Amino acid sequence: MTPAMMTEEQLACRCVSVEGKEDDRTVENVVSEAQDSPASPARTQKSGDSESSEMDDETIQNLQGPSVDLEMESTEDEEMACTEEDLPSQPKKTLILPAKVQQRGNRDAADIVEERPKETPGTSDTISSPCPHYLMTTRELQLYWKAEKSKRKPVRLVFDIQSTRIAEDFLSKFVLYKIVIIKTGSYDGSKVFIERRYSDFEKLHKNLLKDFKEEMEDIMFPKKVLMGNMIPEIINKRILMLNDYLRELYAIKYIRKSKKFMDFFINPELEEGYSCLRGGQYDKALEIFQNIVYLQEKIASHFPTVMIPSLCALLVCYKDLDEIEKAYEVGTKVVPLIEKHPGHKYYVPLLDTMISLAYKLEKDFVSLQKQLSKGENMMRRGLEITMFTLKEMVVQECTS
Repeated sequence: MTPAMMTEEQLACRCVSVEGKEDDRTVENVVSEAQDSPASPARTQKSGDSESSEMDDETIQNLQGPSVDLEMESTEDEEMACTEEDLPSQPKKTLILPAKVQQRGNRDAADIVEERPKETPGTSDTISSPCPHYLMTTRELQLYWKAEKSKRKPVRLVFDIQSTRIAEDFLSKFVLYKIVIIKTGSYDGSKVFIERRYSDFEKLHKNLLKDFKEEMEDIMFPKKVLMGNMIPEIINKRILMLNDYLRELYAIKYIRKSKKFMDFFINPELEEGYSCLRGGQYDKALEIFQNIVYLQEKIASHFPTVMIPSLCALLVCYKDLDEIEKAYEVGTKVVPLIEKHPGHKYYVPLLDTMISLAYKLEKDFVSLQKQLSKGENMMRRGLEITMFTLKEMVVQECTS
């Protein structure tokens, strides 16, 4: 039956049966074509049937577009199935075909088929290469970026004189400069400050010139003002100059790692802390030594053993205040610093105190006993038989 002889319902069924083809003609277009074409003359039943079959084949061919070789398609599917069975370790390919691709033959579809990335057989998720960001959890991504930032930003110290105050002793008045020490390059949760007067800066400058005269040729130190040193304009000008002075000193590697530079920031507080400890003011001494430890972590990070006396003094304060757990926690920070130095004067007293604390807290102390025996044997070889407790050692620091 030709398109001209079909009704609208038959043509609609014919268009629906020819599904997924590239021809975009609608039922209305086919009907209009059928109305415009001239009616064919009547023929015999036999010739009519043959012509109808020829027209049907031609119409279907035109509507279908490019022919599809079904045998070739089935052969390619069988070859793909065999390939997947031969490689069981390789994941199956997932073909993602858009709607238009499904309407075309294999020749057109082969050019635009999207495949997922191939995985090498035998690989696993735990590989040495970093995990892509979109596969990380929130916590993993935070740790990753924290590590990246710490690599890119070197740790530096910033000295900032933020304020001043007028103090006086029995003889005169003087200005105290509040110096805030901040560690850059990472989050600094322990910001500490110290107070120094102009004479302290002057003493530091003279001491450093003895060892680093050539390095300090271009460093300007603010001159001393005999009259009017309490005027706000003079104080503000001196603040700027002292900030620059500390920054330039820290920029010189040999100066910032020198003992004289560290002593400027730590020694006055050490003297005050030991004085309070010797007088039995453990609460006040505890606060001072906490700040001293924070200072030493910033200033003396290249020389960690310098923190041993301060940490031992902090341990004694906690112990005398009956805070045994905190005392033991501080001791666990000191042991790694001192275990490689069995000849250190704090080695035996510290380990003896730690064993006592561990026994009270029902913690393991066998390893501490082994380290203590090692230190005692070395002391006997050096003929240092006198044994002091940790508190006695700390008190000796007060008077030394």
